[in-house]
Amino acid sequence: MTLRIEKSVRREFTVFSLVGRIEEEHIEELEGLFDLHKEARSVVLDLQEVRLADREAVKFLARCEAVGVQLENCPAYIREWVKREKR
Repeated sequence: MTLRIEKSVRREFTVFSLVGRIEEEHIEELEGLFDLHKEARSVVLDLQEVRLADREAVKFLARCEAVGVQLENCPAYIREWVKREKR
């Protein structure tokens, strides 16, 4: 399964809804999207439809959160893994 990225805007937030599986190969594309939206006050990653994530993707999500990207609707297993990666 591939990753689908849907962009929307909520007030001052740019929201990227991720659907499918996040893998290391998607990180560069996501970083590019963030660079394109630097002017947005806040970036939100909506992870409600994420089914699987590999280790590199979880490390990426932990780095995102550390710099202020909000992880919304994060599945519990990914949330726990992100917490562990931050340690």
